[in-house]
Amino acid sequence: MIELTLTTEEQPCAETAQVLRASLDDFNFAQFGSDNERPLAVIARDSSQKIQAGLYGKSYWKWLYIEFLWISEQHRGSGLGSRLLQRAEAIARERGCLGVWLNTISFQAPGFYERHGYREFGRLDEMPPGHTRIWFAKLIAPV
Repeated sequence: MIELTLTTEEQPCAETAQVLRASLDDFNFAQFGSDNERPLAVIARDSSQKIQAGLYGKSYWKWLYIEFLWISEQHRGSGLGSRLLQRAEAIARERGCLGVWLNTISFQAPGFYERHGYREFGRLDEMPPGHTRIWFAKLIAPV
């Protein structure tokens, strides 16, 4: 066996992350085939084209992962978040996704996702300190 040296990189270079990601992707591809990863953004802009709200994520392995959903202060409670989420779910269906998953923090919007049919499947207390990170998923197509 080849002797290895462990190093710690507090600020790893982009190449390090790329090598690790590509190596893991190669392993996963050998197990499952292509993940067909595709990004998705649903954006709400005002008349001056300033972003007032948006959702960003990516679909892969027949699921849409919502990385973040943000609504500007003046548009919260207007139904805009529901419109963004519904549009993303519709696109996920068009892409052949089985479901949507995401995580949020207890001070953000867990009730919003529950009202839209999302079910909790995990939580991590004290992440960030004093709060809880909660994972949600929703099936949008028959399995």
